[in-house]
Amino acid sequence: MALDMLSDVVQRCQALPVDSYTKEDHDVFMTAGRTCIEEGNSVQVLSIILDEKNQDMVSCMGWNLLPPLIQVLLKKEDNLRQCLGIFNHLLETCRPKELLIGLLELLEQDDPDTIAESLHLLLNPLQKVLLRLGSRKASSLGMALSTVLDQLAKLPLPHTKEQEEDDVFSLCRCCTDLTAFVRPFVQEVRLNLLTSEELSESTTKMTIGRNNDQEDELRTELLKFCMKTLSYPLFEVQLKDTDSLAVSPLRNFATEILNTLSTIRESITSLVYQPLLKRKQVPGFLEEEVRYPQESLASVAHLVFVHHLAADVFPCVFSPVFSLRCNMEHICPLLSRREETRIQKGLELYEKSLVRVEDGRLPVDLMEIKTFLTLPQNLVKVMTMCQRQDLRSKGLKVFQLSIDKFDTEAKYKFFQYMLKTSHHSGVEGYIIKNIRNQINVALQSGDGNTWFQGVHLLPLLRKVLILPGGPETDLLENLDRLMESLNLLRYLIIRDKVTENQTGIWTELYKIEDTFMKPLRVGLNMSRAHYERELHNTMDTKRSKDKEESKISVLVDGENLPHVTSESQIQALHTALHTFDMMESVLVRIEELVNVKENV
Repeated sequence: MALDMLSDVVQRCQALPVDSYTKEDHDVFMTAGRTCIEEGNSVQVLSIILDEKNQDMVSCMGWNLLPPLIQVLLKKEDNLRQCLGIFNHLLETCRPKELLIGLLELLEQDDPDTIAESLHLLLNPLQKVLLRLGSRKASSLGMALSTVLDQLAKLPLPHTKEQEEDDVFSLCRCCTDLTAFVRPFVQEVRLNLLTSEELSESTTKMTIGRNNDQEDELRTELLKFCMKTLSYPLFEVQLKDTDSLAVSPLRNFATEILNTLSTIRESITSLVYQPLLKRKQVPGFLEEEVRYPQESLASVAHLVFVHHLAADVFPCVFSPVFSLRCNMEHICPLLSRREETRIQKGLELYEKSLVRVEDGRLPVDLMEIKTFLTLPQNLVKVMTMCQRQDLRSKGLKVFQLSIDKFDTEAKYKFFQYMLKTSHHSGVEGYIIKNIRNQINVALQSGDGNTWFQGVHLLPLLRKVLILPGGPETDLLENLDRLMESLNLLRYLIIRDKVTENQTGIWTELYKIEDTFMKPLRVGLNMSRAHYERELHNTMDTKRSKDKEESKISVLVDGENLPHVTSESQIQALHTALHTFDMMESVLVRIEELVNVKENV
């Protein structure tokens, strides 16, 4: 039935010019042709398609046969050879614009396995169709690449070495296919750029101008493609180094993308340093922030500095300090994100940028740059709020590394800034510990370092040796800061002699006693009394329940903790009282040391 219908419409159209085909002719050819292929009559369809008398009709209507053909090719059915012959003939005969639309529609799938197989099957035919468009292919290439990348984004990402090695999600094969797909278009842009440079005679200027517009459009589409792939999948995956995975398809894909950028005359150096190097105004419909998305530029920097890709085209003339300044423009937004992949990339890039800088080489002038103040705040959020413990630890490591790179004055200013802005007891305690280390270096080196001794040190000590809320300060909430402050004060009294007073601690001690030590002792007495009363009440409640485990709501550190057993509450209260004893023992030791030193 379907074969008879197809033969009838073919015979009728043989005698008609192309512009005389009716809508009914198109509908019958499409319906009957697809049914024939689905029913296995592909031999007869191939004969019709190859018949010389039918070529005008095939050119006009043949692309409608693509859906069943692709299904046969994907499933590798018995009539595979005949369907492949039909498909290849259609690619050579049908109008490329219609073929393009048909192929792109067939690329759009939802099942990951089907997506991977469709991309593997159709990218090469799609490339052939686009090449048939000649110089008018730019917008079509852009549409094709956008569709392909949308499909690629539906595939799961390999997260382990084994997943990438075995390509369990077929993403690696798709990336390899995609590299081969864009290669002829990249080479076309390269040749066009070379030709444009060679043609400089005045008689050809108008022609060159028209050609340049088309070349710029093709180059722009390739640039957009590279920027998108840099963001996804390349910025989502963790590339494996050569020691871990000798042959990494994803690493090779990243290398190909960077090579493509270089080939189309996008300087890798300019992309990395884009935030600080003023780029030339590039004509075209894309605005700067759209042409060069922030995340894509950060991805380039990460590939260059962390994975050392594009080393052959990246110059070494820029100083490590300048590279750090530029990369901080990429790092700061990454550390402000919530996605753990972005945070990890930001930490990796920050670490690699810092290790290239010698210790003590970052001058205090950099503290006037906004990024050098914003980035530590973002890093503190990572250290204190990130869900992953390994990223919190990495954040702390990088935080200390950044401190080591500042010169002495910059460290001083940085400590002042962090004490003012961090608002976190643990971070403040860590800063105070660093202050103590710097004082120790200054006292030992004897190199004339004035920032961590004498008159410069005193303002910093006044910010440290103080009880933020007076005697009513929540001592448990501020435990990290207070213990480090006490340890610093104890160190100063032990280390600095009254007669030398290098740190100025002995002339400042009476103020410290009034603003820190006495209020702290009052606060300790108040807190101990409160927690002892709470402990007494809780134990009475427990006894009144005849050892029955009741669940109660209690107040700890100013907050209600619902559904806590009395045993847990008693243990928490004992721990708090032990903490107060520990704090008081350090305070008592300091007071004893002061008496001993002053009476020597």
